Amino acid sequence: MKYSTMSYTFSRQPDHFDLEKMLAFTVKHMDGIDFVSLHGEEAGDLRKRCDDLAIPVVCHTFFAAGLPSLDPEERSEAVDLCKQGIEAAVELGAPAVMIPTPPVADVDRDVLRQRWIDGLKDVIGFAESAGIALTVENFPGATSPFVIADDFLEAQAEIPGLRLTYDNGNCAGGEDPAESFRKCADFAVHAHFKDWDISPVMDEANGFPANRKMMDGRYCRAALIGEGTIDHGSCLRAMQETGYEGFINIEYENNKYDPFDATLRAVEHLRSVEPA
Repeated sequence: MKYSTMSYTFSRQPDHFDLEKMLAFTVKHMDGIDFVSLHGEEAGDLRKRCDDLAIPVVCHTFFAAGLPSLDPEERSEAVDLCKQGIEAAVELGAPAVMIPTPPVADVDRDVLRQRWIDGLKDVIGFAESAGIALTVENFPGATSPFVIADDFLEAQAEIPGLRLTYDNGNCAGGEDPAESFRKCADFAVHAHFKDWDISPVMDEANGFPANRKMMDGRYCRAALIGEGTIDHGSCLRAMQETGYEGFINIEYENNKYDPFDATLRAVEHLRSVEPA
């Protein structure tokens, strides 16, 4: 498998974020990079730095939270943000973009999913004309619109060009992550791997300060890949068996390790459980 640096893993710990060090780390240990935002840089400048170091840019992730809005002006602004993000992906040389689809307070997940679908329809044509794969990910949480495979497949049926960034940790909040991948394998062009400590109850008094409730009613806390409860070997086996050829981002949302150490430990674990 091919493993990619996820710049978010580094930038979420600002004291450890250094663009040059992250790129040097990627050259030494990784197979590509996903820029989650442009980190205040111009896309062309990032492309040149990566080209000089022979680092493939495998995806560009950006936010467009207003895309499912019922306010026409807010939604129009979000569409413009998407077009800018797609244009940045072209400059970066990335084959795909990913738009996170977080829940919205007091909006039913099924209703919100349809609103996201309607918004994505306004963007898909621009992405296709630019030669960029437009993707959404499995997003964690009890009220998130895209968690399990059937959520994505509902959207893909309405938007045939839509593709998936498969997130094995996030879909584990609603179903078996390996089987989730198998159901969507034909549409998966990118992937995120992460890990959770998962508890059936909120138990802060006993050291389990969960950061969100999952779709299946359990609670989760971010962990390092290999130190949580996700069976990454079964996910990798499903990907291998279905012919997945894309990259896998290393995502880490805890602070026990710095992002360099965390990413390296995670990759070493994944390589140790890859199917023969």
